[in-house]
Order: sequence, then C-alpha cells, then structure tokens
Amino acid sequence: MNTDIRPFRLEIPQDRIDDLRARLAATRWPRPVVEDFSHGQSVSLVRELAEYWRDGFDWRAQEARLNALPQFTTEIDGQTIHFIHVKSPEANAFPLILTHGWPSSPAEYLDLIGPLTDPRAHGQADAPAFDVVIPSVPGMGLSSPLAAAGWDAARTAAAWDTLMKRLGYERYGAQGGDVGALVSRELGVLAPKGLAGVHVLQIFAFPQGEPGEMDGLTPFEMAGFKRLDDFRKYAGYVDIQSKRPGTLAFGLVDSPAALLAWNAELFFGFEGEHAGKVDRDRFLTHVSLYWFTGTGGQAAEMYLANAATGAGYRDLPNHTPTAVAVFPDDFRSVRKFAQRSHTRLLQWTEMPRGGHFANETDPQLVIDDLRRFFGALRAQEASPDGRNDR
Repeated sequence: MNTDIRPFRLEIPQDRIDDLRARLAATRWPRPVVEDFSHGQSVSLVRELAEYWRDGFDWRAQEARLNALPQFTTEIDGQTIHFIHVKSPEANAFPLILTHGWPSSPAEYLDLIGPLTDPRAHGQADAPAFDVVIPSVPGMGLSSPLAAAGWDAARTAAAWDTLMKRLGYERYGAQGGDVGALVSRELGVLAPKGLAGVHVLQIFAFPQGEPGEMDGLTPFEMAGFKRLDDFRKYAGYVDIQSKRPGTLAFGLVDSPAALLAWNAELFFGFEGEHAGKVDRDRFLTHVSLYWFTGTGGQAAEMYLANAATGAGYRDLPNHTPTAVAVFPDDFRSVRKFAQRSHTRLLQWTEMPRGGHFANETDPQLVIDDLRRFFGALRAQEASPDGRNDR
C-alpha cells in the first residue's frame, strides 16, 4: 500500500463546466402529475435550482474557497481518500476528525473550521482549539473512484483511525452527522487506542416492541415520532440506495437535473419545508463535487454496504465517551434507546433550533457543543484522577 500523503488541488477543466451548463440547458423536464411535493421534489423547485446552477452559480469562487484550505489525498485499504487538514495556531490544539453526510461533502464544515482551529481570532481566546481533519467519504466526491464494494460505516471508521494515526495523532476525537454520525458511532464501537470521544448529531436507535419501553419519554422525544413517521412515509431514497444503487447511477451520472433533484430530497425536505433555509451556493457546491467526479451513483453504495452489515445501526456495545446533539427539525434521538448500547453518554443536548444538516445551517450551536464536550474530556484527562485509559 502507498502510504504517501499527497497535496491536492481542485482544478475542474472549463470544458466540463461548459458541458454541465449545456446539459442543464437541454434538460427534458417531466410533466408533473401534481404540482406539490407529494410525489417527489417539485418540478418548479428543481427548475429554479437548475437555472441558478447554469446561469448564476459561480463554481470557480467555490473552487477557490476550497483550494484556500490545505487538501491532500492518501491511500487506505486500497481506496483513495481525500481530506482537508487545517492545523490550529494554538500549541495545545486537540485533533478532531469531522465526517460529512449524504448527499453532502467536506464543504458542510466550512463555517466550523475557523472558529474551531483559531478561537482566539474569532473572539474566543479561552475556548479550546482543534486541529481539524475533514475527509470525503469513500465514493462521495473527491474520495473516488470507489475501488471496491463493501465500504460501509464500520470500514470507513477503521480507515479514519488509520488516517489520524498516519497524520501523527495519537489521541483524537470524532464528530459527524447523517452518514457521518454512523461512521463516528462505528468508531466508538471499534474503540481504537487513542480515540478520546465521539460527538454525533444522531443516534439511530428505535423502539423494539418491549413492554414499557415508551414509559418515561419526554414530550420532546414523543413529538419526534411524528417526524419519524413522515420520514418513513417519504424516504424512498433509502430503499433504492440500499438495494439498487447501480441502476440509479445511470441517471445520476448522466443528467445533472436528475442528480439535482435526487440530492435535494434531504436538504430541501420531502415537502420542500426547508427550501427557505438552504444556502443555494453551498448546496450546489456539494452537488457540483458529485457531478464533476461522476459519483452520484457511487455515493449510494454506502447505503447498500450498511444494509448488508447493519453498520451504524447495530446495538453493539459502545464504551467510548459519547455526546449527542439533538436538533428539533431532524430525527430526534431518544436517550433511553441510545443507552441500550452506549454506556458512556456523557453529554446530551436538545437544541433550540436546527435540522438534519446542522453543521451547515447552525454551525455555532455545533461549535459550542463540541467545545463543551471535548473541553470537559480534556480537563478530566488532565486532572490527577482523570481517566486516560485508552
């Protein structure tokens, strides 16, 4: 295996940008049976996004923003792994690996990087500082092409530990949402030497039909079951990506409008309920990374791999210190269910606002929660009777 770490720079040829615009202009639009979101993403919304992607979105500006950050590639377990690596100017910074979700990219974390790595420059001189490592998930965007099947959340978690050790970090933490939450949870289960703790935006643990299991749940948690019912009603993408990603791939790599509509499902909401909250430029940055790398279909392979192994959802014992940030406009994790497998749930925060992509939409809430959790862990380890047994 080639263990070299190589500098990386995004340089999309102009003819590929021109091809994208030509394909968008030539889109053959479906004739909707209904005009709302009940059958899928609305044609009017996707047309609006396509027109902006073609005529208003400035890829070169987004490319330059990403290229302003130190980017690298390396090979782990036969797979090319792309990652951003920003070191803090503070001498005692704590390493943190941040994992994006689907259909997102490392750009999800752009607003966290500065405050986490350089709190002094952001008016928080007393806040803990972090070195951040932000990989692209295998098969999604720049960690491509996908070299083999079977890249589930557990295999990705093992690769992340290899990456952090390769970068010279003997002790580190992990954070993630969506797919990133599954990977971070599997890191906690794996419990590699040096992993201090994990912070996730979701723990996907569900009722099992046991007597009395719903007793004692909070009103906040009970209200979350309505959101779970809506998800089960509309989330056809989970079934398709878990069963037939290869068939889906033909549309996603050939039609930018198809990729746009498919990737809008989670960001804009099944009923378009988040349309007013989505940063169009950030969303189109994610979509563009999938388009230019031809990974719209390969990105779905994580779902098939997880379905085969149960990775990310298994009730395997997790003894790693864990924090959960629960956002109201998202799947609402239930602490009682999470405790079935997580023995060290040290921090549980019910947020006042925010949804599924809170790293992007409500970065300050996530930043504050990360500082609180990992700051406390480090203080405990530094104390005379603190735990440092891993």
